[in-house]
Amino acid sequence: MGKRVWVPLLCLLALTTGCYVMRPSNGGGQTKFTPPRHSDPADVALPDGYKIEIIATNLTVPTGVTFDESGQLYVVESGYCYGEVFTTPRLLRINGNGETTQIAAGATNGPWTGVTFHDGNFYVSEGGVLEGGKILRISKSGDIRAIVEGMPSFGDHHTDAPTAHDGWIYFGQGTASNSGVIGEDNAKFGWLARRPTFHEIPARDITLIGEAYKTKNVLATNGNKGGVFTWAFAPFGQRPSDLTTAKGQLKANGAIYRVRPDGSNLQMLAWGFRNPFALAFGPDGQLYATDNGYDERGSRPSWGATDLLWRVKTNTWYGFPDFSGNEALHSGRFTKPLARRPDLLMAKHPNIPPAPVTKFPVHSSANGIDFSRNEKFGHVGEAFVALFGDQSPDVGKILHPVGFHVVRVNVQNGITEIFAINKKENGPASSIESNGLERPVSVKFNAAGDALYVVDFGVLLENKGAKPQTETGVIWKITKQ
Repeated sequence: MGKRVWVPLLCLLALTTGCYVMRPSNGGGQTKFTPPRHSDPADVALPDGYKIEIIATNLTVPTGVTFDESGQLYVVESGYCYGEVFTTPRLLRINGNGETTQIAAGATNGPWTGVTFHDGNFYVSEGGVLEGGKILRISKSGDIRAIVEGMPSFGDHHTDAPTAHDGWIYFGQGTASNSGVIGEDNAKFGWLARRPTFHEIPARDITLIGEAYKTKNVLATNGNKGGVFTWAFAPFGQRPSDLTTAKGQLKANGAIYRVRPDGSNLQMLAWGFRNPFALAFGPDGQLYATDNGYDERGSRPSWGATDLLWRVKTNTWYGFPDFSGNEALHSGRFTKPLARRPDLLMAKHPNIPPAPVTKFPVHSSANGIDFSRNEKFGHVGEAFVALFGDQSPDVGKILHPVGFHVVRVNVQNGITEIFAINKKENGPASSIESNGLERPVSVKFNAAGDALYVVDFGVLLENKGAKPQTETGVIWKITKQ
């Protein structure tokens, strides 16, 4: 009886997985683009009663906007993008005619991943691929001072977008790797050759199983690319003296922080995130965070892990590197068909992670977030989230573009609905031959709460590694008619 059931099931599995394995990846960035970019509000679909317009164009990798005390709009340009593309990180004022005026500029320690305005100053998160992550305080006259320095931000993910609340500046810090083990995928990102000893740093002492992972020796200088063993929470190819313990530090990976505006009293609030890209407080004062899920890459790939929206509770561990949401990676749910199941890295877990508020589609890259607070716009108390879109095939194969639009989330029941999307079909405008949305990376309501501003990163090609296209970023404005 066992054979009569098992053989047909095996055949069915081979057929279904074979279709997936044999078909090529078709991500949103796997396309061609010929500049300049053209944008047209008529190509964007919205719910009845809403309209969209263009506020600024020709920006280079913009990542966030904010408003000063008079309602004036400002934007930050990143200055760095995957693919080892360095430009100048800048804080710009958006003038009434859509042109920009530079307020401040950084050097080569991007990316500037976001900005907020508080009590007369701008606060910018500096990703820190060369010098480590920082939180910068920038005056309206352009003077720059780092109020936080030395964040472990040399790897895959960076010091993340800040927000201000109740006299504090809040920000996240992403992880060094995909899932806790430094591998050849990190060399492809470009940073491993610069920082060969960099690795994950936990916010608390953790106990590890101590398993070794074999991978190609991408750091070999003699042309020998043979195998090398590497361990979790340890430098690439280096056996740690203690295989079962990783010591926690205040400035750690995968955690959420707050600090006073003068740089005093840095506090770690919660940890175990993979990449808490953006933070926002709901109308009730509750803190929420978007979190980018695991990719199918590296020494410990995870298949089918979603992006998440978290309700942040202090002194709570959120699962990295062993859980996606509140599901363990070794459960089988995150195993690619016919591939090896991800093993647990930690021998003990601080707690079982709470359930996320909602799960976003796999590889959708849930990034910027803000809450509606005004009935003039509608959906009061709901979160609006920018889905940047997939970066396949580097993060894993997909059959159709994922993300590339803005959604709204009822945080009480987790129901998610599309709010702004291209009319023709889902995908970035450059890929679907549209003049609509390309890659929404951030959203922000103005102080009155009657307009939602969408930061569109611009064109990011993914044919052979990430290639951002300069002067293709756009700021859109959505209002209710």
